[in-house]
Parts: sequence; C-alpha cells; structure tokens
Amino acid sequence: MTGTGASPDVVWHATGVDRDTRWAATGLRGATVWFTGLSGSGKSTVAEAVHARLTGLGRASYLLDGDNLRHGLNGDLGFSPSDRSENIRRVGEVARLFADAGVVALVPVISPYRADRDRARAAHEAAGLVFVEVHVDTPLAVCEERDPKGLYRRARTGELTGFTGIDAPYEAPESPELVLDTDRSTIADSVKRVLDLLGGGV
Repeated sequence: MTGTGASPDVVWHATGVDRDTRWAATGLRGATVWFTGLSGSGKSTVAEAVHARLTGLGRASYLLDGDNLRHGLNGDLGFSPSDRSENIRRVGEVARLFADAGVVALVPVISPYRADRDRARAAHEAAGLVFVEVHVDTPLAVCEERDPKGLYRRARTGELTGFTGIDAPYEAPESPELVLDTDRSTIADSVKRVLDLLGGGV
C-alpha cells in the first residue's frame, strides 16, 4: 500500500499488531465523519457538539478543524484550486490514520471539490474504515447573514477573491449519508442525527 505520490522505493510497513487487536485492547472503534458545506453553514458548531457528546459518552474522538490544520500541517498551502485539493488530501490522510487508531475523526472542512471528498472516502474504504459524509446544506443567504469571520463581506466588496460560494465553486455532495440545515434544525437535533448515523460504528 502506498500513498499518493509515494516513491516506488517506499514500501508500506505492516505493523506487528493488527487493527482488530488494537481496537479490542482499547474497546474503541474508529470512523471519520466528514462535514462539508459553505463557510458559516455550521459545520464546526455541529462537529464540536458531536465531539462533546462523544466525549461525554466515553468515546475517543478528535476534531480536525480545517482552519487549525492550516496553522501547522497545511500552513504552506494557499487557496488556489491545486492548494485546496492538496489541503483536503492531507486532511483525508490524517483522518484515516486517526480512524485506524480507533478514534472518531470529526472533520469540518469546506472541501469544495467533490473529487477531493471522494478521494478521502476511497482511501477509507480501501482501508476498511467507516467514512460518512455530512452535507451541512445551510442556504448561502443564511451563511452570508451569519458571516462569523467577516469573509462574505470582504468577498462582496472585492477585498477577498476566490471565496467559495461567491466567486469560487462549491460542488455539493451527490449522495451524502446525511444532510443537515442548521437554519431549520437545532444543534441538538443535528448531533442526534449524526450519532444515529454512526450507530454501532463507534
């Protein structure tokens, strides 16, 4: 097994302790919940609430926030289409490793391109790991009204270019496992639907 772009001289090293043994030792089961949607849609809010709920239930989870990852792992990337794709490739690989370790990886990232999200899904499926896509489908008008970071205002005035949903595309999922609209449902209801979706997978 090799990663994207791996040298042909790099060989996947299989560890002496397999996943079933590791998961049995800790009582954990890993999975990735991928929250995609426009800026201001409520992705991070729902993911944080799911994180808190899982923690309260004694389940190991970790929030892989897109903005936080751009402070470190992806700090060398900009917002060109190619950089955005590489950003999501890296996030997907990290999420896969967390899931393999037995942790529920919660990934709230805009991830505007369908092919990039599909690649993250395929990497999980190839590894035999659960991957669920949650489309936080809050209308653009609502996201723009919220504008928690002031980014829509800057995009509308031309101060910020290449902003998803305004002058850069967002490709909505075609068959997500779950669709949420945080303008029409409460956070508590959204959390319940995500946990119901995971079901026995965690």
